[in-house]
Amino acid sequence: MKGLLSILLLGAAAVPAAAADPERLSPQQALAQDAERYATTFGVGSDEAIDRLERQQASVTLSDQLRTRYADRLASISIEHRPSWGLVVRLAGEDRPGDFVAQERGRSMPVRFVTGLRSTRAEALRVLDGRRADLPRLVPGYRGAGVDPQSGGLVIMQRPGDDARSIAEAQAELSRSLGLPVRIRRLDAAMIDSAALGGGRVEGPTADGRRWRCTTGFVVRDPGGTLGVTTAAHCPDTLSWRGTSGEERSLPLAGAWGAAEHDIQIHTGVGPAEGLVYSDAARSQVRPVASWTTRPQTRPGDWLCMRGESSGYACAVVELTDFAPPGALCGGLCAASWVTVAGPQCRRGDSGAPFFLGTRAYGVLKGGAYLAGGACAFSYYQSVDYLPNGWRIVTTAPPPEQSTGIR
Repeated sequence: MKGLLSILLLGAAAVPAAAADPERLSPQQALAQDAERYATTFGVGSDEAIDRLERQQASVTLSDQLRTRYADRLASISIEHRPSWGLVVRLAGEDRPGDFVAQERGRSMPVRFVTGLRSTRAEALRVLDGRRADLPRLVPGYRGAGVDPQSGGLVIMQRPGDDARSIAEAQAELSRSLGLPVRIRRLDAAMIDSAALGGGRVEGPTADGRRWRCTTGFVVRDPGGTLGVTTAAHCPDTLSWRGTSGEERSLPLAGAWGAAEHDIQIHTGVGPAEGLVYSDAARSQVRPVASWTTRPQTRPGDWLCMRGESSGYACAVVELTDFAPPGALCGGLCAASWVTVAGPQCRRGDSGAPFFLGTRAYGVLKGGAYLAGGACAFSYYQSVDYLPNGWRIVTTAPPPEQSTGIR
């Protein structure tokens, strides 16, 4: 099997089985594949799409420098795509630095400043962390909240029809109560974890005897050298994997962490695994995982892709980097540490799916906001820097550079 357990271990029953040796993409091919989706979404050519995603990756260092320089005023650092690509830095206070163009790895990075915001990200996080338990009482039909990159305040999700006040009235009252700007987003969606019924290549029983499936994410290693593979903690504890040749093996549970900022469990029994993930819906291609990006380095507007058991291969932009899901979805109150990604593609069965760009790992899917009929308003993931107990992503050296064959 050549360590195929190192790859994303699932495939929907409706998807043809992958070849025993799927094509390994180079870093250039993997990024070009993600750029194809970007080009379609933003209406640019393939070369421009690749250039923008290369600039997105190269600009992380610049973002870190800006975050440090303006730490006492910073509301957000975002990536904008229209009318042109660039970084937008939003600051509290009126003193406006001059816009400039930085150079990173030989690429131009336009930086634009917006000032006059009433609060900073740090202030908004303090309020959100301190008032999370109060928000369901203050907001009828509460559906979660996060730091709003547009204002430096809070964006609060609310189910339509639960509040007699207009949006303007509700925002004004909440702003007075919380002491910072509030934007209400009316969201007619159920916020649930993404597990789903049905057959799959990785599946396990629930207490009521039904079979559930989830998606595995990244190969990981603990400090003692034990290899494992991640999925979501709300998936069954007992999972089995069926290989493309018909081989079936049990994946013992190494541990599960499902509270506050965590929704992850790790299974061993993966064999001599490599750091690879499936790169397409048909499971005919894999990409190496060469590095990872942490939540502090992730920005609203970043373009990310995922490969889920039910959704297949899909891409979208990050919306919030400081989101607290509602209710007891995290074994109690959720931390404001989840990253949301715009819909429409997240489906039941995607739980644990890997988020990536090119060969960089970003996180594993927890759940989504599901509209009537099953469409997805947005999904949210646990960043890789919240892996528990010393577990770390396993990386794999990429193959020699080759023609993309995708442009």
